[in-house]
Amino acid sequence: MTRILTHTKTAAINPLKSSQPLGAALAFLGVDGALPILHGSQGCSSFALVLLVRHFKHIVPLQTTAMNQIATVVGGADFLEKALVKLKARTWPRLIGICTTAVAETRDEDIARDISNAKGARRTERADTEVVLARTPDFAGALEEGWSKAVTAMIEAITRPGTQDRDRAKIVILPGSNMTVADVEHLRETVETFGLTPLILPDVSGGPDEAVRDRWISIARGGAKVEHIRDLGAATQCIAVGEQMRRPAEALQGLTGLPYVIFGSLTGLNNADRFAWLLAAISRNNPPTAVRRSRMQLQEAMLSGHFHLAGRKIAIGCEPDQLFQLAQFFIGMGAVITAAVTTTAHSKALQLVPADTVKVGDLGDLEELAADADLLVTHSHGRQAAERLAVPLMRVGFPVFDRIGSQHKLNVLYRGTRDTIYNVANLVQATDDVPPARAPPDPVFRR
Repeated sequence: MTRILTHTKTAAINPLKSSQPLGAALAFLGVDGALPILHGSQGCSSFALVLLVRHFKHIVPLQTTAMNQIATVVGGADFLEKALVKLKARTWPRLIGICTTAVAETRDEDIARDISNAKGARRTERADTEVVLARTPDFAGALEEGWSKAVTAMIEAITRPGTQDRDRAKIVILPGSNMTVADVEHLRETVETFGLTPLILPDVSGGPDEAVRDRWISIARGGAKVEHIRDLGAATQCIAVGEQMRRPAEALQGLTGLPYVIFGSLTGLNNADRFAWLLAAISRNNPPTAVRRSRMQLQEAMLSGHFHLAGRKIAIGCEPDQLFQLAQFFIGMGAVITAAVTTTAHSKALQLVPADTVKVGDLGDLEELAADADLLVTHSHGRQAAERLAVPLMRVGFPVFDRIGSQHKLNVLYRGTRDTIYNVANLVQATDDVPPARAPPDPVFRR
Protein backbone atom coordinates (compact mmCIF):
# COMPACT_ATOMS: atom_id res chain seq x y z
CA MET A 1 0.00 0.00 0.00
CA THR A 2 1.25 3.48 -0.85
CA ARG A 3 2.46 5.49 2.14
CA ILE A 4 1.09 9.05 2.27
CA LEU A 5 3.46 11.66 3.72
CA THR A 6 1.47 14.64 4.96
CA HIS A 7 2.48 18.26 4.60
CA THR A 8 4.73 19.41 7.46
CA LYS A 9 6.17 22.74 6.31
CA THR A 10 4.71 25.99 7.64
CA ALA A 11 5.01 27.70 4.25
CA ALA A 12 4.86 26.54 0.64
CA ILE A 13 7.90 27.05 -1.57
CA ASN A 14 6.72 27.52 -5.16
CA PRO A 15 3.18 26.17 -4.54
CA LEU A 16 1.99 23.18 -6.49
CA LYS A 17 -1.74 23.46 -5.84
CA SER A 18 -4.43 25.85 -7.02
CA SER A 19 -7.36 26.78 -4.79
CA GLN A 20 -10.79 25.20 -4.39
CA PRO A 21 -12.77 28.24 -5.65
CA LEU A 22 -10.72 28.27 -8.84
CA GLY A 23 -11.54 24.60 -9.44
CA ALA A 24 -15.24 25.30 -8.81
CA ALA A 25 -15.17 28.25 -11.22
CA LEU A 26 -13.63 26.01 -13.90
CA ALA A 27 -16.45 23.50 -13.46
CA PHE A 28 -19.14 26.18 -13.72
CA LEU A 29 -17.52 27.41 -16.94
CA GLY A 30 -18.37 24.03 -18.46
CA VAL A 31 -22.09 24.94 -18.46
CA ASP A 32 -23.69 26.93 -21.26
CA GLY A 33 -24.78 30.39 -20.11
CA ALA A 34 -23.03 30.08 -16.75
CA LEU A 35 -21.36 32.86 -14.79
CA PRO A 36 -19.08 31.96 -11.87
CA ILE A 37 -18.93 34.42 -8.97
CA LEU A 38 -16.24 34.30 -6.31
CA HIS A 39 -17.82 35.39 -3.03
CA GLY A 40 -14.99 37.27 -1.38
CA SER A 41 -12.60 40.15 -1.88
CA GLN A 42 -11.68 41.48 -5.28
CA GLY A 43 -8.09 40.33 -4.84
CA CYS A 44 -9.16 36.67 -4.60
CA SER A 45 -10.95 36.92 -7.93
CA SER A 46 -8.14 38.83 -9.61
CA PHE A 47 -5.60 36.17 -8.75
CA ALA A 48 -7.84 33.38 -10.05
CA LEU A 49 -8.69 35.35 -13.18
CA VAL A 50 -5.01 35.89 -13.99
CA LEU A 51 -4.34 32.16 -13.83
CA LEU A 52 -7.36 31.36 -16.00
CA VAL A 53 -6.48 33.96 -18.63
CA ARG A 54 -2.84 32.83 -18.78
CA HIS A 55 -3.91 29.20 -19.11
CA PHE A 56 -6.63 29.63 -21.76
CA LYS A 57 -4.94 32.57 -23.51
CA HIS A 58 -8.10 34.71 -23.58
CA ILE A 59 -10.52 36.51 -21.28
CA VAL A 60 -12.65 34.23 -19.10
CA PRO A 61 -16.02 35.29 -17.61
CA LEU A 62 -15.50 35.47 -13.86
CA GLN A 63 -17.06 37.91 -11.39
CA THR A 64 -16.77 38.77 -7.72
CA THR A 65 -18.94 40.10 -4.91
CA ALA A 66 -16.00 42.41 -4.02
CA MET A 67 -16.38 42.26 -0.26
CA ASN A 68 -14.56 45.12 1.50
CA GLN A 69 -13.18 45.50 5.03
CA ILE A 70 -16.60 46.27 6.52
CA ALA A 71 -18.24 43.24 4.89
CA THR A 72 -15.43 41.07 6.21
CA VAL A 73 -16.44 42.05 9.75
CA VAL A 74 -20.25 42.39 9.61
CA GLY A 75 -21.02 39.92 6.81
CA GLY A 76 -21.33 39.91 3.03
CA ALA A 77 -25.04 39.18 2.52
CA ASP A 78 -25.73 42.63 1.06
CA PHE A 79 -22.76 42.38 -1.30
CA LEU A 80 -23.94 38.95 -2.48
CA GLU A 81 -27.47 40.18 -3.17
CA LYS A 82 -26.24 43.26 -5.06
CA ALA A 83 -23.95 41.10 -7.18
CA LEU A 84 -26.79 38.73 -8.07
CA VAL A 85 -29.12 41.59 -9.02
CA LYS A 86 -26.61 43.57 -11.08
CA LEU A 87 -25.09 40.60 -12.90
CA LYS A 88 -28.50 39.14 -13.71
CA ALA A 89 -29.64 42.43 -15.22
CA ARG A 90 -26.40 42.91 -17.15
CA THR A 91 -25.61 39.41 -18.47
CA TRP A 92 -28.81 37.30 -18.20
CA PRO A 93 -27.03 34.05 -17.30
CA ARG A 94 -28.76 30.67 -17.25
CA LEU A 95 -26.76 29.67 -14.20
CA ILE A 96 -24.90 31.64 -11.54
CA GLY A 97 -22.30 29.58 -9.72
CA ILE A 98 -21.25 31.03 -6.37
CA CYS A 99 -17.85 29.87 -5.15
CA THR A 100 -17.05 30.91 -1.59
CA THR A 101 -13.57 32.02 -0.58
CA ALA A 102 -11.78 32.23 2.75
CA VAL A 103 -13.04 35.77 3.40
CA ALA A 104 -16.65 34.57 3.52
CA GLU A 105 -16.00 31.14 5.03
CA THR A 106 -13.93 32.23 8.04
CA ARG A 107 -16.97 34.12 9.40
CA ASP A 108 -19.03 30.92 9.15
CA GLU A 109 -21.82 32.80 7.39
CA ASP A 110 -25.06 31.07 6.42
CA ILE A 111 -24.56 31.79 2.75
CA ALA A 112 -27.25 29.36 1.63
CA ARG A 113 -29.82 31.31 3.64
CA ASP A 114 -28.50 34.61 2.24
CA ILE A 115 -29.04 33.27 -1.29
CA SER A 116 -32.50 32.02 -0.41
CA ASN A 117 -33.45 35.40 1.04
CA ALA A 118 -32.12 37.22 -2.01
CA LYS A 119 -34.04 34.93 -4.37
CA GLY A 120 -37.24 35.33 -2.32
CA ALA A 121 -36.99 39.11 -2.31
CA ARG A 122 -36.57 39.30 -6.09
CA ARG A 123 -38.24 36.13 -7.27
CA THR A 124 -39.46 37.44 -10.62
CA GLU A 125 -36.08 38.89 -11.53
CA ARG A 126 -34.31 35.52 -11.32
CA ALA A 127 -37.09 33.14 -12.29
CA ASP A 128 -35.16 31.76 -15.27
CA THR A 129 -31.71 31.67 -13.63
CA GLU A 130 -30.40 28.82 -11.51
CA VAL A 131 -28.26 29.91 -8.55
CA VAL A 132 -25.89 27.21 -7.28
CA LEU A 133 -23.69 27.47 -4.19
CA ALA A 134 -20.38 25.60 -3.83
CA ARG A 135 -18.70 25.92 -0.41
CA THR A 136 -15.05 26.11 -1.43
CA PRO A 137 -12.81 27.87 1.11
CA ASP A 138 -9.34 28.33 -0.34
CA PHE A 139 -7.61 27.60 2.97
CA ALA A 140 -8.52 23.91 2.53
CA GLY A 141 -8.47 21.42 -0.31
CA ALA A 142 -7.30 22.11 -3.84
CA LEU A 143 -8.53 22.59 -7.41
CA GLU A 144 -9.73 19.00 -7.76
CA GLU A 145 -11.96 19.21 -4.68
CA GLY A 146 -13.44 22.53 -5.78
CA TRP A 147 -14.33 20.99 -9.14
CA SER A 148 -15.99 18.03 -7.43
CA LYS A 149 -18.00 20.23 -5.05
CA ALA A 150 -19.26 22.44 -7.88
CA VAL A 151 -20.46 19.47 -9.96
CA THR A 152 -22.13 17.94 -6.89
CA ALA A 153 -23.83 21.25 -6.10
CA MET A 154 -25.16 21.57 -9.66
CA ILE A 155 -26.63 18.07 -9.56
CA GLU A 156 -28.23 18.58 -6.15
CA ALA A 157 -29.67 21.98 -7.09
CA ILE A 158 -30.82 21.38 -10.68
CA THR A 159 -31.34 17.69 -11.43
CA ARG A 160 -34.94 16.55 -11.13
CA PRO A 161 -35.23 13.99 -8.31
CA GLY A 162 -37.04 10.69 -8.56
CA THR A 163 -36.88 7.69 -10.85
CA GLN A 164 -37.53 8.56 -14.49
CA ASP A 165 -38.08 6.58 -17.66
CA ARG A 166 -34.66 5.43 -18.82
CA ASP A 167 -33.43 6.20 -22.31
CA ARG A 168 -31.06 3.37 -23.27
CA ALA A 169 -29.29 5.61 -25.77
CA LYS A 170 -28.26 8.20 -23.16
CA ILE A 171 -25.37 7.97 -20.73
CA VAL A 172 -24.07 10.55 -18.26
CA ILE A 173 -20.35 11.24 -18.22
CA LEU A 174 -18.75 13.12 -15.31
CA PRO A 175 -15.20 14.05 -16.39
CA GLY A 176 -12.55 15.01 -13.85
CA SER A 177 -10.74 18.32 -13.69
CA ASN A 178 -7.60 16.76 -15.22
CA MET A 179 -9.33 16.17 -18.57
CA THR A 180 -8.54 18.64 -21.34
CA VAL A 181 -10.82 20.08 -23.99
CA ALA A 182 -9.45 17.51 -26.46
CA ASP A 183 -10.10 14.70 -23.96
CA VAL A 184 -13.75 15.65 -23.55
CA GLU A 185 -14.26 16.10 -27.29
CA HIS A 186 -12.73 12.69 -28.02
CA LEU A 187 -14.78 11.12 -25.25
CA ARG A 188 -17.97 12.47 -26.82
CA GLU A 189 -16.98 11.31 -30.31
CA THR A 190 -16.13 7.81 -29.08
CA VAL A 191 -19.44 7.44 -27.25
CA GLU A 192 -21.33 8.62 -30.34
CA THR A 193 -19.59 6.05 -32.56
CA PHE A 194 -21.32 3.37 -30.46
CA GLY A 195 -24.70 4.94 -31.25
CA LEU A 196 -25.08 6.49 -27.79
CA THR A 197 -25.81 10.07 -26.69
CA PRO A 198 -23.46 11.44 -24.01
CA LEU A 199 -24.64 13.97 -21.42
CA ILE A 200 -21.37 15.48 -20.16
CA LEU A 201 -21.16 17.55 -16.98
CA PRO A 202 -19.22 19.76 -16.98
CA ASP A 203 -18.47 20.00 -20.68
CA VAL A 204 -15.33 22.13 -20.95
CA SER A 205 -15.00 21.42 -24.67
CA GLY A 206 -17.51 24.15 -25.42
CA GLY A 207 -17.09 26.48 -22.46
CA PRO A 208 -13.92 28.31 -21.38
CA ASP A 209 -12.01 27.31 -24.50
CA GLU A 210 -14.19 29.24 -26.94
CA ALA A 211 -12.70 32.67 -27.66
CA VAL A 212 -12.98 33.82 -31.28
CA ARG A 213 -16.18 35.88 -31.50
CA ASP A 214 -17.18 39.15 -33.07
CA ARG A 215 -17.96 40.56 -29.63
CA TRP A 216 -17.22 39.84 -25.98
CA ILE A 217 -19.86 37.77 -24.19
CA SER A 218 -19.68 37.94 -20.42
CA ILE A 219 -21.06 34.45 -19.74
CA ALA A 220 -19.87 30.99 -20.76
CA ARG A 221 -20.98 29.90 -24.22
CA GLY A 222 -21.11 26.23 -25.12
CA GLY A 223 -20.92 23.33 -22.72
CA ALA A 224 -23.59 21.41 -20.84
CA LYS A 225 -27.16 22.71 -21.11
CA VAL A 226 -29.08 23.47 -17.93
CA GLU A 227 -32.03 21.54 -19.43
CA HIS A 228 -29.83 18.47 -19.83
CA ILE A 229 -28.59 18.75 -16.25
CA ARG A 230 -32.20 18.79 -15.11
CA ASP A 231 -32.90 15.51 -16.95
CA LEU A 232 -29.74 13.56 -16.11
CA GLY A 233 -31.85 10.95 -14.32
CA ALA A 234 -33.37 9.84 -17.63
CA ALA A 235 -30.09 8.26 -18.77
CA THR A 236 -29.32 4.58 -18.46
CA GLN A 237 -25.82 4.72 -16.99
CA CYS A 238 -23.43 7.19 -15.34
CA ILE A 239 -19.68 7.01 -15.99
CA ALA A 240 -17.47 9.00 -13.63
CA VAL A 241 -13.82 9.60 -14.51
CA GLY A 242 -11.56 9.95 -11.49
CA GLU A 243 -12.04 9.43 -7.78
CA GLN A 244 -12.93 13.12 -7.46
CA MET A 245 -16.17 12.40 -9.30
CA ARG A 246 -17.38 9.74 -6.87
CA ARG A 247 -19.26 12.33 -4.80
CA PRO A 248 -21.19 13.77 -7.80
CA ALA A 249 -21.97 10.24 -9.04
CA GLU A 250 -23.29 9.25 -5.60
CA ALA A 251 -25.36 12.43 -5.43
CA LEU A 252 -26.89 11.65 -8.83
CA GLN A 253 -27.64 8.08 -7.81
CA GLY A 254 -29.21 9.25 -4.56
CA LEU A 255 -31.50 11.67 -6.41
CA THR A 256 -32.49 9.54 -9.39
CA GLY A 257 -31.34 5.97 -8.73
CA LEU A 258 -29.02 6.13 -11.77
CA PRO A 259 -26.28 3.47 -11.46
CA TYR A 260 -22.69 4.59 -11.88
CA VAL A 261 -19.27 3.13 -12.58
CA ILE A 262 -15.99 4.88 -11.79
CA PHE A 263 -12.86 4.80 -13.94
CA GLY A 264 -9.77 5.92 -12.07
CA SER A 265 -8.23 6.82 -15.42
CA LEU A 266 -9.01 6.51 -19.12
CA THR A 267 -5.34 6.54 -20.14
CA GLY A 268 -3.67 3.23 -20.93
CA LEU A 269 -4.59 0.13 -22.91
CA ASN A 270 -6.42 -1.68 -20.11
CA ASN A 271 -8.48 1.36 -19.11
CA ALA A 272 -9.42 2.10 -22.72
CA ASP A 273 -10.41 -1.55 -23.19
CA ARG A 274 -12.69 -1.45 -20.13
CA PHE A 275 -14.34 1.73 -21.42
CA ALA A 276 -14.90 0.25 -24.90
CA TRP A 277 -16.32 -2.96 -23.43
CA LEU A 278 -18.72 -0.97 -21.25
CA LEU A 279 -19.97 1.08 -24.22
CA ALA A 280 -20.38 -2.09 -26.26
CA ALA A 281 -22.43 -3.68 -23.46
CA ILE A 282 -24.66 -0.60 -23.07
CA SER A 283 -25.22 -0.09 -26.79
CA ARG A 284 -25.28 -3.82 -27.63
CA ASN A 285 -23.05 -3.04 -30.59
CA ASN A 286 -19.59 -4.25 -31.45
CA PRO A 287 -16.76 -1.69 -31.25
CA PRO A 288 -16.60 0.29 -34.52
CA THR A 289 -13.78 -0.23 -36.98
CA ALA A 290 -12.22 3.13 -36.08
CA VAL A 291 -11.99 2.14 -32.42
CA ARG A 292 -10.39 -1.22 -33.23
CA ARG A 293 -7.91 0.49 -35.53
CA SER A 294 -6.97 3.00 -32.83
CA ARG A 295 -6.29 0.08 -30.48
CA MET A 296 -3.88 -1.48 -32.97
CA GLN A 297 -2.09 1.86 -33.37
CA LEU A 298 -1.72 2.11 -29.59
CA GLN A 299 -0.16 -1.34 -29.43
CA GLU A 300 2.41 -0.30 -32.03
CA ALA A 301 3.12 2.92 -30.11
CA MET A 302 3.60 0.99 -26.87
CA LEU A 303 6.16 -1.26 -28.55
CA SER A 304 8.06 1.69 -30.03
CA GLY A 305 7.86 3.88 -26.93
CA HIS A 306 8.98 1.15 -24.55
CA PHE A 307 12.55 1.37 -25.86
CA HIS A 308 12.72 5.05 -24.89
CA LEU A 309 10.82 4.96 -21.59
CA ALA A 310 11.73 1.64 -19.97
CA GLY A 311 13.85 2.22 -16.87
CA ARG A 312 13.49 6.01 -16.97
CA LYS A 313 13.11 7.72 -13.59
CA ILE A 314 10.02 9.93 -13.47
CA ALA A 315 9.14 12.65 -10.92
CA ILE A 316 5.48 13.76 -10.92
CA GLY A 317 3.76 16.66 -9.15
CA CYS A 318 -0.01 16.79 -9.78
CA GLU A 319 -3.50 16.72 -8.31
CA PRO A 320 -4.35 13.22 -6.95
CA ASP A 321 -6.36 11.88 -9.90
CA GLN A 322 -3.88 13.14 -12.45
CA LEU A 323 -1.02 11.77 -10.36
CA PHE A 324 -2.65 8.33 -10.45
CA GLN A 325 -3.36 8.66 -14.18
CA LEU A 326 0.21 9.55 -15.11
CA ALA A 327 1.95 7.24 -12.65
CA GLN A 328 -0.07 4.28 -13.94
CA PHE A 329 0.76 5.27 -17.52
CA PHE A 330 4.52 5.49 -16.90
CA ILE A 331 4.63 2.24 -14.95
CA GLY A 332 2.82 0.57 -17.84
CA MET A 333 5.59 1.79 -20.16
CA GLY A 334 8.32 0.33 -17.96
CA ALA A 335 9.39 3.56 -16.25
CA VAL A 336 10.04 4.01 -12.52
CA ILE A 337 8.31 6.59 -10.30
CA THR A 338 11.04 8.06 -8.11
CA ALA A 339 9.07 11.05 -6.78
CA ALA A 340 5.31 11.60 -6.40
CA VAL A 341 4.05 14.88 -4.92
CA THR A 342 0.41 15.93 -4.71
CA THR A 343 -1.76 18.74 -3.36
CA THR A 344 -4.09 17.12 -0.81
CA ALA A 345 -4.21 13.95 1.26
CA HIS A 346 -7.99 13.44 1.18
CA SER A 347 -8.31 11.55 -2.12
CA LYS A 348 -8.62 7.75 -2.08
CA ALA A 349 -6.85 7.71 -5.44
CA LEU A 350 -3.53 8.25 -3.64
CA GLN A 351 -3.72 4.73 -2.17
CA LEU A 352 -3.67 3.35 -5.73
CA VAL A 353 -0.69 5.35 -7.02
CA PRO A 354 2.03 2.85 -8.05
CA ALA A 355 4.76 4.44 -5.93
CA ASP A 356 6.27 3.64 -2.54
CA THR A 357 5.37 7.03 -1.09
CA VAL A 358 3.30 10.05 -2.08
CA LYS A 359 4.28 13.39 -0.57
CA VAL A 360 1.69 16.09 0.06
CA GLY A 361 3.69 19.21 -0.60
CA ASP A 362 4.88 21.82 -3.07
CA LEU A 363 7.25 22.13 -6.00
CA GLY A 364 10.13 22.61 -3.58
CA ASP A 365 9.48 19.09 -2.28
CA LEU A 366 9.24 17.78 -5.83
CA GLU A 367 12.58 19.33 -6.76
CA GLU A 368 14.23 17.84 -3.69
CA LEU A 369 12.88 14.35 -4.35
CA ALA A 370 13.64 14.50 -8.09
CA ALA A 371 17.41 14.86 -7.78
CA ASP A 372 18.09 11.74 -9.88
CA ALA A 373 15.03 11.93 -12.16
CA ASP A 374 15.18 11.73 -15.95
CA LEU A 375 11.88 13.58 -16.47
CA LEU A 376 9.90 16.11 -14.45
CA VAL A 377 6.10 16.05 -14.89
CA THR A 378 4.07 18.98 -13.54
CA HIS A 379 2.54 22.32 -14.60
CA SER A 380 4.33 25.43 -15.84
CA HIS A 381 5.43 26.57 -12.39
CA GLY A 382 7.86 23.66 -12.37
CA ARG A 383 9.97 25.03 -15.21
CA GLN A 384 12.59 26.61 -12.92
CA ALA A 385 13.02 23.33 -11.02
CA ALA A 386 13.47 21.48 -14.31
CA GLU A 387 16.16 23.96 -15.37
CA ARG A 388 18.05 23.57 -12.10
CA LEU A 389 17.83 19.79 -12.31
CA ALA A 390 18.80 19.87 -16.01
CA VAL A 391 15.96 17.51 -16.97
CA PRO A 392 13.13 17.92 -19.48
CA LEU A 393 9.73 19.13 -18.24
CA MET A 394 6.48 17.53 -19.38
CA ARG A 395 3.82 20.19 -18.80
CA VAL A 396 0.49 18.85 -17.55
CA GLY A 397 -2.44 20.01 -15.45
CA PHE A 398 -3.27 23.58 -14.48
CA PRO A 399 -1.88 26.09 -15.21
CA VAL A 400 0.12 25.70 -18.42
CA PHE A 401 0.88 29.25 -19.53
CA ASP A 402 4.29 29.11 -21.24
CA ARG A 403 3.13 26.87 -24.08
CA ILE A 404 0.17 27.15 -26.44
CA GLY A 405 -2.33 24.42 -27.24
CA SER A 406 -2.17 22.62 -23.90
CA GLN A 407 -5.98 22.23 -23.84
CA HIS A 408 -5.88 20.49 -27.20
CA LYS A 409 -3.51 17.71 -26.18
CA LEU A 410 -5.27 14.38 -26.17
CA ASN A 411 -4.44 12.03 -23.29
CA VAL A 412 -7.29 9.50 -22.98
CA LEU A 413 -8.48 6.28 -24.62
CA TYR A 414 -6.51 4.62 -27.42
CA ARG A 415 -5.64 7.68 -29.48
CA GLY A 416 -4.81 9.82 -26.47
CA THR A 417 -2.53 7.20 -24.93
CA ARG A 418 -0.82 6.75 -28.31
CA ASP A 419 -0.20 10.48 -28.63
CA THR A 420 1.05 10.71 -25.04
CA ILE A 421 3.57 7.93 -25.65
CA TYR A 422 4.94 9.70 -28.72
CA ASN A 423 5.07 13.08 -26.96
CA VAL A 424 6.94 11.75 -23.94
CA ALA A 425 9.30 9.55 -25.96
CA ASN A 426 10.20 12.46 -28.25
CA LEU A 427 10.68 14.76 -25.26
CA VAL A 428 13.08 12.32 -23.60
CA GLN A 429 14.85 11.48 -26.84
CA ALA A 430 15.41 15.13 -27.77
CA THR A 431 17.14 15.89 -24.47
CA ASP A 432 19.03 12.66 -24.05
CA ASP A 433 22.64 13.21 -23.03
CA VAL A 434 23.82 10.13 -24.88
CA PRO A 435 25.28 11.23 -28.24
CA PRO A 436 24.23 9.35 -31.35
CA ALA A 437 26.41 6.44 -32.36
CA ARG A 438 29.01 7.30 -34.95
CA ALA A 439 30.35 5.06 -37.65
CA PRO A 440 33.99 4.03 -37.13
CA PRO A 441 36.50 5.98 -39.19
CA ASP A 442 37.82 4.46 -42.36
CA PRO A 443 40.95 2.39 -41.69
CA VAL A 444 44.26 3.92 -42.77
CA PHE A 445 46.53 1.45 -44.52
CA ARG A 446 50.27 2.01 -44.35
CA ARG A 447 53.01 0.24 -46.21
